[in-house]
Amino acid sequence: MSTTSVIYPHRRAQALARLGDYLELTKPKIAALVLVTVAVAASLSATGPLDLWRLAHTLFGTALVASSASALNQWLERRSDAIMDRTAGRPLPSGRLCSAEVVIFGLITATLGMVYLALAVNVLTAALGLATWVTYVWIYTPLKSRTWLNTVVGAVAGALPVLMGAAAMGSLDLGVFALFMIVFLWQFPHFMAIAWIYRHQYAAAGLKMLPVVDPSGRRAGLQAVTASLALLPVSLVVLVLFPAGPLYWAMALVLGLLQVLCSVDFCRQLNESSARRLLGASLVYLPSIFLLLVLGTLG
Repeated sequence: MSTTSVIYPHRRAQALARLGDYLELTKPKIAALVLVTVAVAASLSATGPLDLWRLAHTLFGTALVASSASALNQWLERRSDAIMDRTAGRPLPSGRLCSAEVVIFGLITATLGMVYLALAVNVLTAALGLATWVTYVWIYTPLKSRTWLNTVVGAVAGALPVLMGAAAMGSLDLGVFALFMIVFLWQFPHFMAIAWIYRHQYAAAGLKMLPVVDPSGRRAGLQAVTASLALLPVSLVVLVLFPAGPLYWAMALVLGLLQVLCSVDFCRQLNESSARRLLGASLVYLPSIFLLLVLGTLG
């Protein structure tokens, strides 16, 4: 066997591993949720037939901006990530990528994404993309080591892609802000469940999540219950703003009550099992609501 035949597969393996590290920088699961949020908001906001090319441009530009935000978030949190078991294997704390590589990747994807959105979609969508990026990277991320209110700012950043999707179709009306509130409120039970499960790791890393600031967990539980209760009327108000149909009404009520029950159970028990049930309920809730809304308007 020649030396060349050994070297080439090795180089290909290295290249694929490096590509995988850059992909991990983008937090693919979060990016996928962002893109689904943008697509749903765009679909529901279209005043006529959905412009699929414009939607594709919007999703591509948004993916670049979201990739940048996730990469720079990991760069800013590289020291705390190295302390926590759940994040120690990321490309930066593990040493597979260096800070310069991550910063360059983050700045290039941010610039390309926002320029692309401005040219291929419209300036308003690009401006909202910039607002999302700034809020997530430069406000939410630093606040995590300073105050438990970081969750509120993070929820705003998480909901802003709804406005991006609507702006891409040229429609920022009351219905879009109802969608914004659904995504905003949904994040509190979701975040509180995660923060409780990993509270000891967050504490060791110096991140001031609510279960760290209040080790009893009561405030986290109450916040989850309050947000879940608020989601019920907001999700039903959407019926007035979008032609979602009776199936949406029934399922939104069932899903909302299920999340309320899981939040109350979490608040009452404050253990890992109840937190994981709440996390599971939240992961079912948002995709189901979005799917029901899209199906209802198509029907």
